[in-house]
Amino acid sequence: MLLLNVIVSAFVLFGIRNEVAEIKVREVSGRTVPVLLRVKRGKLPQVLPQDGLDGLQVVDPRGRPVAWSPAMAGAPRLTTQLPRRNMANDFAKLCDLPRFPGECKTVVALVAYQPEGEWVIYGIGPAVPWYVAPQVIAFQAAVTAALVALAWFGVSRVVARTLRPVSSITKRLAEISEGGGGMRVPVPETDDEIRALAETGNRTLERLESALEQLQVAMERQRQFAADASHDLRSPITAMRAQIEDALLHPEDTDWPETGNEVLTSLDRLQAIVADLLTLSRLDAGAPDEREPLDLSELAAAETARPRSKQVVTTLQTGVTVNGDRLRLARLLTNLLDNAERHAESQIIVTVRRQGDEAVLEVVDDGTGIAPEHRELVFQRFTRLDASRSRDAGGTGLGLPIAREIATAHLGTLTIEDSGTGARFVLRLPVQEA
Repeated sequence: MLLLNVIVSAFVLFGIRNEVAEIKVREVSGRTVPVLLRVKRGKLPQVLPQDGLDGLQVVDPRGRPVAWSPAMAGAPRLTTQLPRRNMANDFAKLCDLPRFPGECKTVVALVAYQPEGEWVIYGIGPAVPWYVAPQVIAFQAAVTAALVALAWFGVSRVVARTLRPVSSITKRLAEISEGGGGMRVPVPETDDEIRALAETGNRTLERLESALEQLQVAMERQRQFAADASHDLRSPITAMRAQIEDALLHPEDTDWPETGNEVLTSLDRLQAIVADLLTLSRLDAGAPDEREPLDLSELAAAETARPRSKQVVTTLQTGVTVNGDRLRLARLLTNLLDNAERHAESQIIVTVRRQGDEAVLEVVDDGTGIAPEHRELVFQRFTRLDASRSRDAGGTGLGLPIAREIATAHLGTLTIEDSGTGARFVLRLPVQEA
């Protein structure tokens, strides 16, 4: 209301000022015309009567002041901005004129056309200030204050009655902020915007409560992950320390090459854990990869060609193309093969085929398999199952979580599905059409 009133008052003030400015121009012009008539009649004295103006000046065709009022005596030509070309009568608001430094004036220029050329008569009057007059500002301020007071009184009554339920909502939110009770606010019985606000707030609080619960679960998993990582990093370090200390206690009885090999084994395990942790960190941070169309069968053939302790049997359908990062998908398949090699009895089967709009890669081992209730647990970081499929010395407990993170980053899935024998890991990725 106040802003609207100020805007309207500004427009009104602008209109009043323009009207007063036009009146002032006519007034100055009217008092300058007698000087124009004197020029026309050839009866121009050098000193002109002030006649209620701030100043008068007459300039001959050569641009020299030839007559003036006492205030303009000895002053140079008032301005060259007026009159503008082809205008017999002109006016403007000009500032910092000769004899009027730091002031703005209303200047009227009248042109007298004589045989010897154009004479210019300047009439100078006070400029109209932006506020026109103190009385105008005072009147508008009084009107504005009255309207604002009236609007405030009416609106305060309406708002107090309408927003009464807000106080109970505010009180409940304060209790929630202090940790008191469930995360819900009271919903008023009225069917209005306040009810809609309360219902929307309750839906938001419900989502917030759910998000907090998920955050707590994630933080608990993070703490567990940190504890497991610390334990797995500490184990090879402790083993190396024990080996070195034992060797130093009896250096003459120590088989140093064997001790060195044992330490290297522990270092290899430590390096593998650190490398996997760094890989997970990059995946969690969403580090960019280099995607390109690649043949999943060619990738599988290259990875399965490496020597392994168990027989690897492949069934690879050609032309199964996906859009992915070659190094990361190779890491995914290597992790699956490493896991299968540790748990297979004698054979690993790798299959690549196209199924509808999906590229499917399967890695199956002939080991003891994974119980259905444990199939998601193995994708959690540092997960330990029973002894039959617990991590041996060759695993870090991060290979399968890394594989799933890579699959998810490629808009795919990695799951464990039913199999006649052993564990069957199934990777599904969107097919890249040619």
